[in-house]
Amino acid sequence: MTSRSRIQSIMTALSAVILWLYVTPAAKAQGDAQLTQYWALPTYYNPAAVGDTDYLRIRGGARMQWVGIDNAPRSFVAAADMPFKFIERRFGTGLVVQQESYGLFHNFTLDAQIGYKLKILKGELTVALQAGLYNQQFKGSEVYIPDDDDYHDSADDAIPQRDVAGYALDLGIGAFYVHKKFWGGISILHANNPTVSFTDDTQNSTSRAGETGGSSVSEMSKKYKFTASRTAYLIAGSNIPIKNTLFEVIPSLLVRSDFTTTDFQITGRVRYNKLFTAGLGYRYNDALSIMLGAEIKGIFIGYSYDYHLSEISRASSGSHELVAGYNLKLDFSEKNRHKHKSIRIL
Repeated sequence: MTSRSRIQSIMTALSAVILWLYVTPAAKAQGDAQLTQYWALPTYYNPAAVGDTDYLRIRGGARMQWVGIDNAPRSFVAAADMPFKFIERRFGTGLVVQQESYGLFHNFTLDAQIGYKLKILKGELTVALQAGLYNQQFKGSEVYIPDDDDYHDSADDAIPQRDVAGYALDLGIGAFYVHKKFWGGISILHANNPTVSFTDDTQNSTSRAGETGGSSVSEMSKKYKFTASRTAYLIAGSNIPIKNTLFEVIPSLLVRSDFTTTDFQITGRVRYNKLFTAGLGYRYNDALSIMLGAEIKGIFIGYSYDYHLSEISRASSGSHELVAGYNLKLDFSEKNRHKHKSIRIL
């Protein structure tokens, strides 16, 4: 098979996967954004990570997956979180926004998070709830099925023929523990299996009625469902200083499961003087990653590149990801109520 033919085969396979999502009665979601720098946006994967520092933490990330392939996934995630005190108790609160497109699908989520904090074994445990809106869109008006497709025809009732969209309530829960030497947590996102229902109202003309040459038009209402899979996450990491140097090693791990399939990412980074970071990562059966980052006066920026290990690498030049953010030290005491101080990100 020539290189061109192989690329065309991969493109055809990708299109088939996208269409398959809609030919099932209740399609399953692709899943949450697959960030290589997952450790930079912990509240996206675990709502209980809110307020795990003493700062107002603002982060945003953009990912271009499978560059070179049309309609490949594109993701944007933004998150903000901070701790606060209420009736002498510590809490954390946050907000997460995601927008993602893949093929003819577009989804948008907006989630609010609240966590309660407890001091346990020289560390801090947070338990949290997340609630928000899950929006799913499908561009049925752009569906194209080749004439030689043996499985579907242009009037396939299993595929909407126009743009459709719907909303659903999205819930999540999590627990997160922070110690001076390590951190980690477990969470379940889309805990209620949010299901978005679509209705596609179309009109079909019937054949000529009787000898008078009249015709009749009947209106049909087609219903479709799209379900976001309940997904469990385990995220953990540690900071290990190298004695008598300004270097530290930062290993981390992300495990994801929708209770049918499970995958994981492992990352190893080295940071110098809490300023500059470089690292490598591996995503199970998918990609090798390199990453670079810098943290200066509360400003953080990180870049990663994924080289894919599957056949997709023959059609794509890889995946790129950029994450940026800012940490702002907040002091809510009466004495320094209006004093803000910026610090380096931990």
